[in-house]
Amino acid sequence: MLLTGRRLFVARRLLFGTAVALPALFLPAALPPAGAARARPDLAALVTLKDVEPHLSAFQEIADYNGGNRAAGRAGYDVSVRYVTGRLKKAGFSPKVLKFTYPYWQERSQAKLARTTPSKASYKREADFLTLAYSGSGDVTAPAAPVDVPAKGEGTSGCEAADFKGFAKGSIALVQRGTCTFAAKAARARAAGASAVVIFNKPGEKGPVNGTLSRPAAIPVVGPTHAVGAALVKAARKGGLKLRVRTDAVHGRRTSSNVIADTRQGRADNVVVVGAHLDSVPAGPGINDNGTGAATLLAIAAKIKELGRDGLRNRVRFAWWGAEEEGMQGSEQYLRSLPAAQRERIALNLNFDMLGSPNGTRGVYDGDHSTGAGTRAPAGSGAIERMFRQYFQSRRLPVTASQFNGRSDYGPFVERGIPAGGMDTGAEGVKTAAEAKAFGGRAGKAYDPCYHARCDRLKNVNLKLLDSNADGVAHVLQHLARTTVAVNGGARVGPVRDPSYAPLWQGPYLLR
Repeated sequence: MLLTGRRLFVARRLLFGTAVALPALFLPAALPPAGAARARPDLAALVTLKDVEPHLSAFQEIADYNGGNRAAGRAGYDVSVRYVTGRLKKAGFSPKVLKFTYPYWQERSQAKLARTTPSKASYKREADFLTLAYSGSGDVTAPAAPVDVPAKGEGTSGCEAADFKGFAKGSIALVQRGTCTFAAKAARARAAGASAVVIFNKPGEKGPVNGTLSRPAAIPVVGPTHAVGAALVKAARKGGLKLRVRTDAVHGRRTSSNVIADTRQGRADNVVVVGAHLDSVPAGPGINDNGTGAATLLAIAAKIKELGRDGLRNRVRFAWWGAEEEGMQGSEQYLRSLPAAQRERIALNLNFDMLGSPNGTRGVYDGDHSTGAGTRAPAGSGAIERMFRQYFQSRRLPVTASQFNGRSDYGPFVERGIPAGGMDTGAEGVKTAAEAKAFGGRAGKAYDPCYHARCDRLKNVNLKLLDSNADGVAHVLQHLARTTVAVNGGARVGPVRDPSYAPLWQGPYLLR
């Protein structure tokens, strides 16, 4: 009943029997009618920046006292695992630490690339060239020969056995990046008798090739810039060019672990897997990459029980992946180890990698492939993208599309036909003028100037951006914990592996 026209007073008999008139606003609120629906908890409101920041501080302290990093296979990572499991137990979870072995590769000393004849020149590592991951070791001085290098464009240099027709055994192969994988180019070159391979960048691409061969090679393989490579090809065609290629690397197998924690409630046959990698690179503590993602999930895990049975109709599986910086080893090993029946219970994957880049954008994974860039994600991924976009639109916060290109732990899920979504805020890429206008920050500068560097510390994190992104993560996860109808119809069907899946990246390394 709506009362108007006069203020309502009620009489209350106090301790000594005196009746006193009190304004209604001082009385306890009336209980809702029997059977009335209660308002659902708002996970985005429950999880605040104050819940996330202590975890970032903990990851920083762990790195500071354990060699300056939290890299897989090192003490900082092992302590990070203990921290995560301890916080999860305190929140009522029963976390599992799943160990796995993975192939690793590491340079023992700096590589060299130099011209020895007819003129001498030495090239700078990182500025002019990089060693490809899983390159073999060796110190080779030999003639250099171009292999089917196109006059312009990308081409298929070194992709076919016929490209090496007339190639002199023992020579160094000059190959341009393009079309097929670096592994295929290196294997063709070695089969033709090459003593080393120089895979230079393609036209229009800046910097040296930061690539991987995915598995150990028997000969040295380096990746210079396009400018360096094009100059070497020109010199080789004039005749008499000799190069020195020296690499010194070690490879083998190491052990790391994933941390997995399931909610106690929710359907076991329709699981929402939400993950973030826990490891850093050896160069730094990795607080933005990816302490921000790992800390956000910890904060949400501590509050998700507030959703209750009605809000947790689907089981939520939190995952902190190991060895992502080694090429997404943890997420790949996890899916590979699951029996097919358990993989089929996974409804979708959410992935969060770098949520607070200091000059970042608010990147939502391009689930509907509207940009035409990167890889087309499985059906249902577009619905996840839409959920993020609608949330941020409701708050009048701008978003941009982020490619599914294989750079983070969604990759193994997408490859196996599992719908995926999530967010990032940018790594070493350069912010455009349009992005600076929409998001603020500086155009022409990297999204994260401390990406994979020693300075990726607490001061490197854009807390304001992280705060709003954590809200988006919590909001979308709350929706999917209750229903996945828009993604998979609410019933998991066996994922269909896409044979055409060809990502550009494998974690931090280019594949082709």
